[in-house]
Amino acid sequence: MIDRLGYSRKRVGRDGKPRYTAYYMDLKGMEKSAGTFSSKKEADRAWRDAESLVAQGRVGDPRRGRQTFERYVLDTWLPNHEIEATTRQSYTYTIHRHLIPEFGAMRMIDILPEHVRAWVASMKKNGASPATIKYAKVLLSAIFTTALNDQVTYLHPCRGVKTPTVPRKPRTIITPEQFDVLYQALPDADSQLLVETAIETGLRWGELTELRVKDLAPRSRILTVSRAVVEVNPKFHPDGERFIVKEYPKDGEFRRFKLTAQIAAKIEAEKLGSNDLFFVWRHEPKGKPKLRLAPDPLELGLTEPNEKGRSYRHGTLSAYTAGKCRCEHCRTAFAIYRAGRRSSGKDSPREPRQRETDGHIPADWFRRQVWKPALKEADLGIHVRIHDMRHAHASWLLAGGADLQVVKERLGHASIATTEKYLHTLDNADETALDAFSKIRNRSAR
Repeated sequence: MIDRLGYSRKRVGRDGKPRYTAYYMDLKGMEKSAGTFSSKKEADRAWRDAESLVAQGRVGDPRRGRQTFERYVLDTWLPNHEIEATTRQSYTYTIHRHLIPEFGAMRMIDILPEHVRAWVASMKKNGASPATIKYAKVLLSAIFTTALNDQVTYLHPCRGVKTPTVPRKPRTIITPEQFDVLYQALPDADSQLLVETAIETGLRWGELTELRVKDLAPRSRILTVSRAVVEVNPKFHPDGERFIVKEYPKDGEFRRFKLTAQIAAKIEAEKLGSNDLFFVWRHEPKGKPKLRLAPDPLELGLTEPNEKGRSYRHGTLSAYTAGKCRCEHCRTAFAIYRAGRRSSGKDSPREPRQRETDGHIPADWFRRQVWKPALKEADLGIHVRIHDMRHAHASWLLAGGADLQVVKERLGHASIATTEKYLHTLDNADETALDAFSKIRNRSAR
């Protein structure tokens, strides 16, 4: 193959004066323009400089850096990135919510560190949390790292730009006594078994709700964790569905560990097929209609004046519609009115929303319908998430004397430093140290 050299082409401008356009060959052998100049000498210098940069592998089409941030991200960066569906969903939301409104119309080559610093300051001023700012900036940095590697731009505007510190809050671990109270507050045996399995295995939600009968060896009680399920918006699912089963857990590697005899016996008691899910979403039962007592407007007083300065008696339709009052009494009056219209056939009742699920338990449904009501009834005095069962599993193991490496492998941590964070997290973890201190402190009294 013969390399073709660059050259200058003469043309006449609109003013009748000669102009010279410099041409060179890019890495793919395509002819590109290096600009138009008033003299052949300048044009020749331009194509030689361009060829020199091509020889160093540092340049493509100069126009790439002049495309807008929005076009580059949505047309090139996001579609061509190999990422998980949940990550793509999160990236897409963040890009449209925080990045495009600020940088979308700017050219890639025009975005400088000063612009990124101003954006960080603006987000902080507008009330964005430090965690949100950090995540958005990490994503922006990833975009420009790719742009820099692909020679779309020659400056990384995120380097040296700091974000507000994300405070690390102390980890609160549920105690065995608190767990027992919460366990009794759960509404049924299915949810009790799910939560008990969560705290006895330390599985993540996606691993827990994808467990199948074939994953547990009955005799040895060895559980194999080799898959996880994630829930996404259907537009991010390859087949337009809601759940994606990944043939690997979050850490990318399967793991095996032993279950206690009692939890294994409870799981095995469920008569299921080999490929059946241990925990299945069951259709929400149709609840009984809520009985409401009609409020007495004569005893409730008047609403605040509306934009026209008019007030209405609480517990009336006028207060709800014209007065825009949403107190309990006004909402009850309106609900009774609507129920009466539906029962008389004047209004058609709204069809209940159907959950899109293939049997997997939706995390938000479990959180709203099962977990939060149980927490409210248990009244533990601390905020506990279902994911905190994983934290409790690690803490209880270490507090009971389990080997640190064994706990790391059970939880699937990539680094033992992550597992070490669970040391001394129970509320009585320092009692041994305090007893030792008191023994020496009170020695003189003895």
